[in-house]
Amino acid sequence: MSVKEATKVAPAPVSAAAFESPGAKKKRNRSWDEVPRWQIYLPLSIYLVFTLIPFYWILLFSLRPAGSTSLVPWPMTFDHFEKVWTERSFGTYFQNSVLVGVVTLLMTTLVALAGGYALARFNFKVKRAFMLALLCSQFVPGALLLVPLFEIFAELQMINSLGSVIIAETVFQLPLSMILISNFIKNVPYSLEEAAWVDGCNRMTAFRIVVLPLLRPGLIAVGSFAFVHSWNHFLFALMFLNNQEKQTIPVGLNTLMGADSVDLGALAAGGIIAAVPVVIVFAFIQKWLITGFSAGAVKG
Repeated sequence: MSVKEATKVAPAPVSAAAFESPGAKKKRNRSWDEVPRWQIYLPLSIYLVFTLIPFYWILLFSLRPAGSTSLVPWPMTFDHFEKVWTERSFGTYFQNSVLVGVVTLLMTTLVALAGGYALARFNFKVKRAFMLALLCSQFVPGALLLVPLFEIFAELQMINSLGSVIIAETVFQLPLSMILISNFIKNVPYSLEEAAWVDGCNRMTAFRIVVLPLLRPGLIAVGSFAFVHSWNHFLFALMFLNNQEKQTIPVGLNTLMGADSVDLGALAAGGIIAAVPVVIVFAFIQKWLITGFSAGAVKG
């Protein structure tokens, strides 16, 4: 037999790794910086407990009868919800908050979409100065502008109108929303729009057909942020709305706290009513929300 033939029939060398036990092989393949799972789950569990305890107390006070000291909401009652919804006009507050939140969402998204596209696709002389102004506006608290805004809305006869709150909320949401959407549009290849132009589309049609569908996560992120902020904002509604029929949920919650006493059951029920829509919104859009903010936070 030749050396060549012996090489063909010779068995392949067996490495020592083949005789290792599964546990030893798993230990050898584990990265040196891998953290054991209990070191991850234990801090998260502790954080979750401390986070959920306040929510449990709110739920407890809203469901147990007045005067009860039980740590379990039993017997369960919905009297506090009925009281705040009917006697304290929370049904009206809820409708006003929904109107303010939805209209602010639409206006912020549309204006930020147009401004973000201009910042992402066009070059003009004051572009950097405009971007700097948008960033600097985030450092101005809304309380500093209450007096000039009040004077402007008074001249426009918009005091005690939901339109004043909607405009103020939209203006304060636009800078961050415009920056996020412009960065998101930069991540869309410009060649896609050029290909649509070659096929006969104008700029608006190309944007609607090609770019807009790719902006869904960014639009959802911006819209949800605008909705939640306007839903929870207290200052503008307190200053610009005097009529009780025009007030929103944050102002309604403030009316439940008296100077000498607080109805904890009614206050907890109002807090649940205020929190449920926000929780539902985030439950449905969380995957798009994370994608949108992460994509809009980096430069394309």
